[in-house]
Amino acid sequence: QEQLVESGGGLVQAGGSLRLSCAASGRTFSMYSMGWFRQAPGKEREFVAAISEYGASTYYADFVKGRFTISRDNAKNTVYLQMNSLKPEDTAVYYCARGRQNYYSHYDARRYDYWGQGTQVTVSS
Repeated sequence: QEQLVESGGGLVQAGGSLRLSCAASGRTFSMYSMGWFRQAPGKEREFVAAISEYGASTYYADFVKGRFTISRDNAKNTVYLQMNSLKPEDTAVYYCARGRQNYYSHYDARRYDYWGQGTQVTVSS
């Protein structure tokens, strides 16, 4: 049973930065791609970013390209999301998730099997 624990959320002013972390409990962390999703109040969950097993490939939603960076440290079983130039519309609960080897793309939530509990990010204007 994989457990994912996010941290690093908080309140920040527009234009500021936050770095989210997601720590995984399993011993096979490097075997899986990882993703970040977010969900704002009243909206559906949406893809933010993903990274392949060893970090060679990364994937981003158009609305975060150039502002957010996903990375991972397999020695620490941790994936990160560096968020710069934050906007009020980035306000949401951010979730990390473990990707499976299936035919769903990295952008599709159905690719992911284990999810963290989420961390709140609030950006004030």
